Amino acid sequence: MGAALAVLVGVGVYGLLRGPALAHESTRPAAAATPRPEFVPVAQPRPLPRSREPEAFARAAAAAMFGWDTRSSASSSEWGQVLVDAADADEAAGLAADVRAYLPTIEQWEQLRTYGTRQWLTIDTAHVPDAWATAVTQAAPGQIPPGATAYTIVGVRHRAGTWADQPTRTESRVTFTVFIACADGEACRLLRFSRLDEPLE
Repeated sequence: MGAALAVLVGVGVYGLLRGPALAHESTRPAAAATPRPEFVPVAQPRPLPRSREPEAFARAAAAAMFGWDTRSSASSSEWGQVLVDAADADEAAGLAADVRAYLPTIEQWEQLRTYGTRQWLTIDTAHVPDAWATAVTQAAPGQIPPGATAYTIVGVRHRAGTWADQPTRTESRVTFTVFIACADGEACRLLRFSRLDEPLE
């Protein structure tokens, strides 16, 4: 896809989780008076639904990136594989790196498993950022694949688990950009994810 998208996405490895996430993660507790979305446990990772509708596909990819359950038999890499399986062939390696950056490491996963941690995302908004039009205008021919677009997602990451024998739930606001390609007559494919909380505006 070339330098245009690489500059927008940025490359780097960063951790979402530090130690026992439910005990030390900097999040705000869910307000008792606020209705919380119900979490329906998923026994195993599920493939992304095939779609030709860009926003629907971007939302599904965003939900899959944040949706996992350490109580299942699947590893963190297996949860992430469903995203890589939906990648555009030319961007698979870069997307795999993005997925690894968002998901817990093997060590973190095993630690989170002791708390029965599960995570999911509530999406508030999904929109094509103004910066995307600028990127398309400035890109050289061939740098951006046909049908490519970007959706900036704003939502709330939810986590639940058990800490000191007590059920615990936390929420934290997140924002990021999903880059996808939906060529005419073809199912959408994933390109890249921006760094967490560093979306295109």
